[in-house]
Amino acid sequence: MTYRGHVKKLAVVSALALVVTAIVLPSPSQATELDTYRNQRLNWTRCDVGECATLQVPLDYSNVNLGNISIAVSRVQHTGPVFQGSLVVNPGGPGSPGLDFAKYVAREVSPAVAKEFDIIGFDPRGVGKSQPVMCMTNKQTASWLAMDSTPDSPAEIASVMAAAAAIGKGCLQYTPRISPHVGTPSATQDLELLRLALGETKLNWLGFSYGTSLGTSYLELFPENIGRFVLDGAVDPSLNSMQLSLGQAKGFQKAFQNFAQKCIDRSPCRIGSSRASITSRVNALLAKLDTHPMRTNYGTKLTQSLGMGGIFTALYSTDLWPLLIDALDQGFIGDGTGLLELSWMGSDQTGPDTFGSNMQSAYYAIDCWDMPASPGAAGLAVAAKQWSKSAKIPEISRSMSWSNAPCSTWFAHNSELPAPASSSTKAGIVIIGTRFDPATPYVWAQALNRQLPTSTLLTYEGNGHTAFGAGSRCIDTAVNDYLLRGTLPAAGKSCPV
Repeated sequence: MTYRGHVKKLAVVSALALVVTAIVLPSPSQATELDTYRNQRLNWTRCDVGECATLQVPLDYSNVNLGNISIAVSRVQHTGPVFQGSLVVNPGGPGSPGLDFAKYVAREVSPAVAKEFDIIGFDPRGVGKSQPVMCMTNKQTASWLAMDSTPDSPAEIASVMAAAAAIGKGCLQYTPRISPHVGTPSATQDLELLRLALGETKLNWLGFSYGTSLGTSYLELFPENIGRFVLDGAVDPSLNSMQLSLGQAKGFQKAFQNFAQKCIDRSPCRIGSSRASITSRVNALLAKLDTHPMRTNYGTKLTQSLGMGGIFTALYSTDLWPLLIDALDQGFIGDGTGLLELSWMGSDQTGPDTFGSNMQSAYYAIDCWDMPASPGAAGLAVAAKQWSKSAKIPEISRSMSWSNAPCSTWFAHNSELPAPASSSTKAGIVIIGTRFDPATPYVWAQALNRQLPTSTLLTYEGNGHTAFGAGSRCIDTAVNDYLLRGTLPAAGKSCPV
C-alpha cells in the first residue's frame, strides 16, 4: 500500500518459516554501543532532489557488531527566514522509494509550510538506494507479476507455489546480509537515528498508507519524541494479513462500483449502460484472460493477473478513472495495451523486463517479515472461495486471498502478533481517512483513531487512496494549518468531495 499505488502480487508458497524476535529498544549496554550512530550528523551534497546525504545505521540493533548499512536521505530546504524544523515524509509501500518524494511533498504543502520546514525524504532499509534487497531478477519479477493470481486447479496451484517459493529463496541468494533485517521495527529505529542526525528534538512526520504503519510503530517506541504527526490512509495494526486483505477485497469491490457509477453519471458511458452491465463485461473479460491472454502493443501478453493489476492501479486515484475507461474499452475489443500500461504503472514497471526500483522485492521482504505466517494453500483456497461468494467481481476477492501466499512460508517472521496501537504520547496526532479508500479502508482509520487517544480523525468523503495532495482544499488546509501551527482539526471534521 503506497501513496501513488502499489498492488500486491499474488501467489502460493510452501516451506518452513523461521520466527525471529521483534526489535525492541536497546538495552543499556547496547545503547552505549549505539552512541557513535546517535552522535552522527548528515553531510549534505547537491543532488536531483535538492540535497542528499547518507545515514549510517546498524544492520542489526540487537548485535551492532554485525556492522552497518547506509540509509539514503534527501532534503528540500525551507525557503524562508523562519525555521520550524524538519518534516520527514514517507510514501508507503512497503517498498516504495522515498528520496524523490520529498520534492513532491514540497510542492504539495502550502507555501507557508515550505518556507518554514525542511522536507526530508528517505529510502527505508532494503529499499531503493538503502542497501536494496533483491529477491527476483527483473525477468523473474515480470514473469511473477504475469502469473495466474487465482489458481483454480491443483496444477495451477503447484505452478504458482514453485514460483512463489523461489521469491524467499531469492532474497537469501541475492542479498543474504540485508534480507533478514528489513522489518518495520528496524526501520523504526532507523527513524530515531535520523531524527537525531537532523538535530531535531521531535520527529515531525507525514506518512501515507504503509507510512502510517511505520509512523505508528514510532509512536509506540518513542512516545516522548513526537512532534507534528500526520497519518494518511491509516492501517489498523490490530489486523493480521488475512484480515487486511479481506478489508482490501471489500474496498476494491466498492471502489469499482463507484467507478462504474461515475462513468454512468457522465453519460454516455462507453463501457456500459449500468453498473451491472459494466461489471458483467469485466467479469467476462477476466474469465477470458484466464485462459487466453490478450495482445498488446508491447509484445507482452495481458494475462488475467496483469489485467486485474491495471484495474487495481486505476482505483487508487480518481485521476486514473478516465484511463481505466479507455483501457476497458480497448480490452473489450481485444486490445490489452491500456490495462497493461496501468498494471505497469502500479508495479513501477518501465518495460517488458525493466523496473524503476526494487519495489516488488522490497514489498515481500518487509511485509512477510512484519506479519506472522499466512495460511497455507488449503487455507487460502478456502478463504478465496468464501470471499468471492457475494463479490460482484469474484476474481478480485479471490486474488486478494491468494496475495497472502508468499508470506505463508517466508524464511523469517516477526514474533509479535498484530495488536492495537498503544502509545503514551501526549502529542496531538492527525489521522486522515478517505471514505471509499480501496487500499486502506475507512474503518481502519476509525480503528486507529480509537486506539490512539490523542489523535483526531479527519475524513475525506471521496474515493481514492489517501487524501492529502489529492485535490481537496479542505483536507489540504487542515493539514497545512496543523503542520504550521499545531492546530488540530475540529473533532469529527469531514471534507466533502
